[in-house]
Amino acid sequence: MNDRPLTLMAVHAHPDDEATGTGGVLARYAAEGIRTVLVTCTDGGCGDGPGGVKPGDPGHDPAAVASTRRQELKASCEVLKISHLEMLDYADSGMMGWPTNDAPGSFWQTPVEKGAARLAELMRHYQPDVVVTYDENGFYGHPDHIQANRITMAALTMTALTPKVYWTTAPRSMMQRFGEIMREFGAPGQEPDPAEAAAMAEIGLPDEEITTWVDTTAFGGQKFDALAAHASQGENIFFLMMGRERFTDLMGVETFVRVQDTTGAALPENDLFAGLR
Repeated sequence: MNDRPLTLMAVHAHPDDEATGTGGVLARYAAEGIRTVLVTCTDGGCGDGPGGVKPGDPGHDPAAVASTRRQELKASCEVLKISHLEMLDYADSGMMGWPTNDAPGSFWQTPVEKGAARLAELMRHYQPDVVVTYDENGFYGHPDHIQANRITMAALTMTALTPKVYWTTAPRSMMQRFGEIMREFGAPGQEPDPAEAAAMAEIGLPDEEITTWVDTTAFGGQKFDALAAHASQGENIFFLMMGRERFTDLMGVETFVRVQDTTGAALPENDLFAGLR
């Protein structure tokens, strides 16, 4: 009889990605006794420095930023009760088109087979029953998210494992609400950027194309606190401005597309582990 615990492995690009996209499922399944493994691919060195200083600006120290973000990530893992944190520690590549994309040692410049081999080793060790990562476009085109998808899918082909595999996504209906709330919390009198609004409308998928809807409302407080642990990153302030109740209302269901399955569990699902228990 196999006494290995059911295991969820989430493969993310940067510190704080675990909270925004999968904080709810990580907290929920940890509470259900499932072993949760977080793999964070980069050091987050292209994040904000003290006072919100941006990469390339005077005073931005990627090594110092990475050190801060490592500690924030550990704090987030404690909030979400994540069983195991694994950091691949590739250099953060920054947003698409940044000079850091081309830096030696950046995740974007790492050969897929090299990153995949390291991840495959972790998969063999933890033997996940469910693997979660981004879609082929990294959800919104970030190079490190795209690379996380590439190494995850390549790593799976390197192993004999057959976990259920999911890509994170968002329903277009939620993205519309998100845009409305962004405008609500925007600067007084500031008109929304039409190009930005149009781009946001294309993120995610039509509701009917989403295969898996997981209710994590009961863990909204943990998800909020995990995001708050990444206090150095200014982009998180918007979410925190909403307050715990509004945040949970908007972010209390996490959605996915199932791309690999051997269980035959019926779709749509409301549980990543449907067919496994």
